[in-house]
Amino acid sequence: MNRIKQAEEALKNAKKKINDRYRLGYHIMAPANWMNDPNGFVQYKGEYHAFYQCHPYDANWGPMHWGHVKSKDLVHWGHCPVALAPGDACDTDGCFSGSAVDNDGELTLIYTGHHYTDKEKDHFYQNQNIAVSTDGISFEKVGENPVIAKPPVDSAHHFRDPKVWRHNDTWYMVLGNSTKDNVGRVILYRSSDLLNWEYIGVLAQSDGSLGYMWECPDFFELDGKYILMISPQGIKSNGDLYNNLFQTGYLFGDYNYETNEFVHGSFTELDNGHDFYAVQTLLDDKGRRIAIGWMDMWESNMPTKADGWCGALTLPREITLGDHNKILMNPVEELILLRDSEHIECTNQSISKGYLIETKEDLLEVKAVFDLINCSAQSVGLKIRGVNQEETVLTYHLDKQQLTLDCSKSGKVEDGVRSTMLETNKELSLRVFIDRSSIEIFANDGQTTMTSRIYQNEDRLGIELFAEKGDVQVKELTYWNLQDIWK
Repeated sequence: MNRIKQAEEALKNAKKKINDRYRLGYHIMAPANWMNDPNGFVQYKGEYHAFYQCHPYDANWGPMHWGHVKSKDLVHWGHCPVALAPGDACDTDGCFSGSAVDNDGELTLIYTGHHYTDKEKDHFYQNQNIAVSTDGISFEKVGENPVIAKPPVDSAHHFRDPKVWRHNDTWYMVLGNSTKDNVGRVILYRSSDLLNWEYIGVLAQSDGSLGYMWECPDFFELDGKYILMISPQGIKSNGDLYNNLFQTGYLFGDYNYETNEFVHGSFTELDNGHDFYAVQTLLDDKGRRIAIGWMDMWESNMPTKADGWCGALTLPREITLGDHNKILMNPVEELILLRDSEHIECTNQSISKGYLIETKEDLLEVKAVFDLINCSAQSVGLKIRGVNQEETVLTYHLDKQQLTLDCSKSGKVEDGVRSTMLETNKELSLRVFIDRSSIEIFANDGQTTMTSRIYQNEDRLGIELFAEKGDVQVKELTYWNLQDIWK
């Protein structure tokens, strides 16, 4: 408890020194200093809870604690005290990522304890622990920790990020793991009481092309099929695929609990922007599978560190299955609560070159629908423009059926472009959320999503629709000013 109080005091003091130029208006952030992976995304006693990796003492990564926010509506979040602080025998050097479950009224956090044996050489070992709470705010680590002391004998030292769920009367846990030959995989355990765990075996493993370590696994049923979400480290880039340092995606297939056989297809990326990692999901009381991710990327440019903070989480997204077993992600319906004022700018209007709507607002939701049936343009799209040279550009190339996000003039000077396939012959529908330092794009009802951090220094000029080398009919352009939930 003393370490919790010290962390809270450090955050309180650091918050006073923050430069808020890039502070987000409607995304989950730590009060100050560093944060990364979402942890313990759960619904408990009628409220949504999201925990996250944080370092209360510095804007750079360090000894991991668990930060904590909660919400009644997935939109308006409030900070709670730090939930976990490292330093006990079970988590000497960090409370790493994990998950949370409602165990018959007891909120239980399941997390990885990190222990350095030689910090300079990054030699370490990891184990799995739990902490419990009856009020959802204060957590006590159990005396039985670690509940899993070491990985299987054929493992390397990578052994982390437990995701736990209950099937019938049994608890199951997937863990990210690596073999001694540096092959990424996910392994499975089960338990009757969350304290005593039995190793079942390998759920899925790389064929040699999917990296050396699979972080942050999440395994769940969706419409009778099974989805394994993973964040592989070490995949080589391939054209428009796998261009971030690490990736996040999924394997889709069928699973048999009796035989632990998961028959699945190939790996598919979940988001094709710059900044989406370590996704975690929950199943809420409305029957929705909702996902949230870290809205940053390891070793990327993070100018907010100089401002006294770093890191954010994405908007919560509902996951559904589309055609050809493709996962669709769309903003949860509650996000309409953010809308402050509506502006309908044009309907059924033909444009060539550019059509500018001036607005200085920096918290925006934009909906733009382009008719592609009678379109003579080679490419169409929209720009979020600054008053001078800065802009974030989203372009759909009709000939290649390719959607491109260009952030090279909005803070990502190097490696600022991401592209992905989006097959459509009739209509391009874009739903875009712009915050002070982020953009999240949902194209054609979640067929494609692109998430990136952007860092504009200029004031906002507005939103510009454009067509290149021809005309396009704009069916709709509507934008909403959004509320700042932190003010």
